[in-house]
Amino acid sequence: MEIKMKDAWGLLLVVLLGQLVAFSMAVASFASSLIANLGVDAPLTQSFFAYLLLTLAYVPILFCRRQKLRIPWFWYLALSLIDVQGNYLVVKAYQYSYITSVTLLDCWTVLWVILLTWYALGTRYSFWQFLGAGTCVAGLSLVLLSDVKSPDEQDPRKIPLLGDALVIAGTVCYALSTVGQEYGVKTTDRIEVVAMLGQFGLLLLQMSGATLFNLSLLTSDMWVVAIRVFVYQQQINWLYYLAFVVVAIGLVIYSLK
Repeated sequence: MEIKMKDAWGLLLVVLLGQLVAFSMAVASFASSLIANLGVDAPLTQSFFAYLLLTLAYVPILFCRRQKLRIPWFWYLALSLIDVQGNYLVVKAYQYSYITSVTLLDCWTVLWVILLTWYALGTRYSFWQFLGAGTCVAGLSLVLLSDVKSPDEQDPRKIPLLGDALVIAGTVCYALSTVGQEYGVKTTDRIEVVAMLGQFGLLLLQMSGATLFNLSLLTSDMWVVAIRVFVYQQQINWLYYLAFVVVAIGLVIYSLK
């Protein structure tokens, strides 16, 4: 009984941490969208502080260990450049697309990761995982259709399809970076990888696994829906809600296996 209670509290903690990450991502998305709407073009500056804070937190730990890097520094340099480019493209997309579309289209990262790990790391996936990924593709296609049918009359500067293209390009960079990080974590350890790349997301992944992590991040899309409706007072095409449900179903199917 005591063990079951510990498991229940541990699961509750993981869920709460996941929602904290989801809400933080929604707030970050809102900040990026607000800055873009104000006409400020500074995508790299916005990402700089996140990398700085994580570096300040983990690099001292790495120094205290007094160990040489197990992976060459130029490997981390290449991964960092790819990751920064991904952040740049996604943040830049807020100038042209909707906050809801940008956050949901981030799920393309999962699809690229599947392809990359299949060919690069030899990971094998089941039929149900491919079915889940295919369902996500269908849902994400509805997002693009929603943006085509929903021209923004309030802000003529918006070019939704251009913004969506930037997001998808950014997810390719995220996928390359993620697969590289997975290789790094399996080769060395989390501290070295996080210290060198400034990627705090690896720590939640270690605690809860990919299932809860993916589902938790999906809830951040509902937070940004609320932001768009109540803060920006914009209407959302019904296709977006259908896309969200389809992507959620796809992630659940994928995560079950």
